[in-house]
Amino acid sequence: MIDRHMATDQTRLYGGIPRPETTPDNLTTLREDEIFVFGSNLEGMHGGGAARYAFENFGAVLGCGVGLRGHSYAIPTMQGGVDTIAPYVDEFISFAAQHTELFFYVTRIGCGIAGFRDKEIAPLFAAAVPLENVCLPASFLKYLK
Repeated sequence: MIDRHMATDQTRLYGGIPRPETTPDNLTTLREDEIFVFGSNLEGMHGGGAARYAFENFGAVLGCGVGLRGHSYAIPTMQGGVDTIAPYVDEFISFAAQHTELFFYVTRIGCGIAGFRDKEIAPLFAAAVPLENVCLPASFLKYLK
């Protein structure tokens, strides 16, 4: 289950389950098929922000800074500029497209500790917009629509 406050007109149906149109700000629990997508560092230290939350709550693994672990998916954001993040976002989008049995909640990766702005990161997720199993933050969607 996801603890979220959403109006019924802001939901979509995926896998027969109502899901929000945008990633909720406060994800506290996930259904069995749901994945928390967060920004990490390549070393997988998960010391703060959404990375720490993923480690403490959704199965992120210390030492693993890329990919799926438990109910979390790590996208490295701390290794340089936006151009260094893009290949990892592309890898995630490909993974999500191949794993339609899962539903992904993308957080505002790179927009916390890494210091990027939504308008810098959002375009990296343009190819994810048509994917029905990927939920993006509202702050990203405003730059993609």
